[in-house]
Amino acid sequence: MAAHSLLTRHGFQQSDLQEETNIGLFLNQAIYYAKVNREDLASLQELKWIEALNSASHHFRGGGKVLIDPEKQEIPLADLDPHMRGMVRWLNALGIYTVNSCDGHNTRPAHIYLKHHLTNQQMNLIQGCSLVDVKVRFSGKKVSFLYKQGEVHKLLEIAERLHAFLMNPAIIEDFEAEKFKPHLLKLLSISGSSGNERRIRAYLQQKLHRLTDYTYMDKAGNLLAYLYCGDGPTVLLSAHMDTVEEFEEGRHIFENRTVLTSSSGILGADDRAGIAVILEVLSRIQKTNFNGTLKIAFTVKEEIGCVGSKDMDVQFLGDVDGAIVVDRRNTRDIVTSNGTTSFCPTSYGELFEKAGVLLGMSNWKTTSGGLSDAKVYASYGIPSVNLSVGYDNEHTDWESVDYKATYQTVKLVECVLHLQMIGLGVDLRVDASYE
Repeated sequence: MAAHSLLTRHGFQQSDLQEETNIGLFLNQAIYYAKVNREDLASLQELKWIEALNSASHHFRGGGKVLIDPEKQEIPLADLDPHMRGMVRWLNALGIYTVNSCDGHNTRPAHIYLKHHLTNQQMNLIQGCSLVDVKVRFSGKKVSFLYKQGEVHKLLEIAERLHAFLMNPAIIEDFEAEKFKPHLLKLLSISGSSGNERRIRAYLQQKLHRLTDYTYMDKAGNLLAYLYCGDGPTVLLSAHMDTVEEFEEGRHIFENRTVLTSSSGILGADDRAGIAVILEVLSRIQKTNFNGTLKIAFTVKEEIGCVGSKDMDVQFLGDVDGAIVVDRRNTRDIVTSNGTTSFCPTSYGELFEKAGVLLGMSNWKTTSGGLSDAKVYASYGIPSVNLSVGYDNEHTDWESVDYKATYQTVKLVECVLHLQMIGLGVDLRVDASYE
C-alpha cells in the first residue's frame, strides 16, 4: 500500500511527520513501534501499522473519554478507535465537527456524534464519499455506518475518500459515478431484443413499483409510470427497453477506467444506459425541489422504427409539458432535431445547455441527430430532446459506454428538474412550424 494511503486512512498526512503537535508526535511514535523508517512505510502491512498505532496510543491517551471542542483544539487521535481516526480527522477538517465516535468493535455499526446538525450539502458529501456496500444513516446529530460483519476496514476506505475530497472537491463525482456503476452493470446483464423485452420489463416493473406511484403496461407493451411530486408541470422521461440483438451467452464485461465493453457481441448500453439514468433520477427526485409530475416511458421495439412510442397510449401523453429522452450516443449532445424536423423550440434545448453551464459542464450543446422516440413525442406536440448517455459504436461488437459520462447525464436531468426549468410560465409546446 502506498505510504500516502497508509497515512490518510488513519488520519495522518505527510506534513505531520515534521510537526511538533500531538498528532505529529503520535505519528512518529507509531513509526518507531512499527520498526520502519519513514521512507519504508509503503512496505508495511496495514495490520502491522494498526498494531503500531495501538501501541503508540497508550503513550498519548488523554485518560479515557475527553471532551474536546474540535473547532478550537486539535483532535486527540490517540483516544479514538483504530478505524475511526481517519474519518474523524478529515470530517473535522471539512467543517463537520465531531464530539464522539465508535468503530463498533466488530459487533455493532460504527457511529459518529456531531457537534452540529448536518446540512443537506454535508449529508450529500458523506454519502458521496461512502462506499457501495456501506449504508449511511442519519439520525439527528448521529451518523451510523452499516456494513457486513468483519468489514470494519471499509471505514478506512471512506476516510481515504474524505481526505481525497478535502484535497480536491471535484473528485466527489468520481465516487458518485462509481456507486452508480453497479446499477448500470445489472441492466447490462439482462438481454432483450426488439419484441423480446419480457425479462427487462419484468425487472423494471419491480423497480418502478418501488419508485413511482403507479405503473402499468399499455397494449403495445410499453412500461409506463407516474410519480406525483406537486402541482407543477408534467415531464416525461423516456428510454427504450429493447436492444438491437440479444446479448451473447457467457459474455463478460470489461472495465478500462470508466469505460465498459463486452467480451463478445454488443454491449447493450443502447439503451440500458438511458434506463439507468432514469432509475437514478427517480431514486433521487425526492431530495430535489422538483414540483410537478414525472411520467416514465420505457418503450419497446425502438430499434425497429420506434414502434412502441408510436403505438403508445395517447392518453398517457396528453398532459406532458416536456419530454426528455435519454438515448443518444457520445457525450453532452442535446439532440433537438433530426436535421429536417425540429423536436422542440430553440428555447427548450437551451434549458439543457444552461443546466450544463450551472454544473460546470458548458460543452453540453444542442445538435441534430437521427431517429429516436424524441421525434415521435414531438409529433404529438410535446417539446422533446434526446440526451447523450455516454455510449459509442452502438449496434456493433465494439460498443462501449463511459459510465461516468452516463452519470453526468443523471446530474444534468436532475439539475433541470431541481431548478424547475421546464414549464416556468414559458410556452414551450411544439406548433405546426416545427413539423
